[in-house]
Amino acid sequence: MSFFGRNIKKIRGVKGLSQKSFAELFDLKRPTLGAYEEGRSEPKIETIIKIANYFSISIDSMLTSDLTVNELLRFKEDLILDDSVYTKESFVNIPYVSEKNIESYCKHYNNPSFLNDLSIISIPVEIGKTFRAFTVTNLEMTDHDKGLYPKDIVIAEKVKEEDFESYGNGEVVIAVLEKEIILRKIYFISDKVVFKAEHKNIDEKIFSKTDIKELWQAKYTFIKRLPEIGDEVENKLLFLEKELLKLKNRG
Repeated sequence: MSFFGRNIKKIRGVKGLSQKSFAELFDLKRPTLGAYEEGRSEPKIETIIKIANYFSISIDSMLTSDLTVNELLRFKEDLILDDSVYTKESFVNIPYVSEKNIESYCKHYNNPSFLNDLSIISIPVEIGKTFRAFTVTNLEMTDHDKGLYPKDIVIAEKVKEEDFESYGNGEVVIAVLEKEIILRKIYFISDKVVFKAEHKNIDEKIFSKTDIKELWQAKYTFIKRLPEIGDEVENKLLFLEKELLKLKNRG
């Protein structure tokens, strides 16, 4: 058994986690975790990093030393022995489709191995539903200074194919097509589907329903900027005051 295998087994003991519970935390299969603990298999470096970071343990310590229970408790104070006084919040691990792998996702969207290799975003959303995270790559869903901007991340819930017919119009969705991923408002018209941008100067796109490989309804967003806080007029007055103060100081 490797140091890594022994150490994750000790972590489970300290936390009172079964192999199944521990494996689910890191998107592993229980037999795979068992193989790690018994030294029959070695994990990917991504798995090692994920587990080490989660428990605030250095990678070097995980791989090269036989950690004691006291050391594990010292690494992170909330590693406690009594689960009855500690309730861990469950987070959903969501595969993240970045700007760099959009083309690959269109080809391999239903390939489990490809999906397992995607980066993961963990957030406290409703468990039991299927989510995907997509990067905004253009200004199509902007209206003046409002809307979704490039580098923002949209968390979307999967829409089942059998629900397409009853799906409401005007919803903001991510549609996966053969060669592109579209983020727009959707409208179903007979056997066609129309995608409308929020930006008034961008034409709509029209496809057949059968062109849609996957459909995801936008639910949450991570924005890559600090939103304006407070009243717009008040913010402008504060800005003017600062500019007047600068002019006064120069005089």
